[in-house]
Amino acid sequence: MGLFEDVVVNAKSAANVVGKKAGQLVDISKLRLSAADVEREISGRLEALGRLVYDAKKTGVDSQALIDEGVNCIDELYEQLDVINDELAQARNKIICPKCGGTNPQEFSYCGRCGAKLTKDEPEEEPVQGSEGPKDE
Repeated sequence: MGLFEDVVVNAKSAANVVGKKAGQLVDISKLRLSAADVEREISGRLEALGRLVYDAKKTGVDSQALIDEGVNCIDELYEQLDVINDELAQARNKIICPKCGGTNPQEFSYCGRCGAKLTKDEPEEEPVQGSEGPKDE
């Protein structure tokens, strides 16, 4: 029965790996859909902003406050998109270049597109208690 048990263990192991990969694909798909929704929202806001500027210029009405509000809203949407893209890159084990926005593998130290140094978010090390060195007495 040893061979049968090995087959069962290997099948369970393979099923776990497939399940994890499927979960990762679902997460990536959700992030991509979120990014597409935000991009669509940005496009709509940019179109509305352009229409507002055009109408203001055509009618001679001062709409600067509305324009500023629209620009701020679009900026917030771009920030949301950056967060989603960062999460997407992390889910794909990629790093996004802070300079050009290019996507690079985790092991790259420099961007493959522009050559900028890539910053990797490394966890801050906490000092181990008792390893502070000798104290003056």
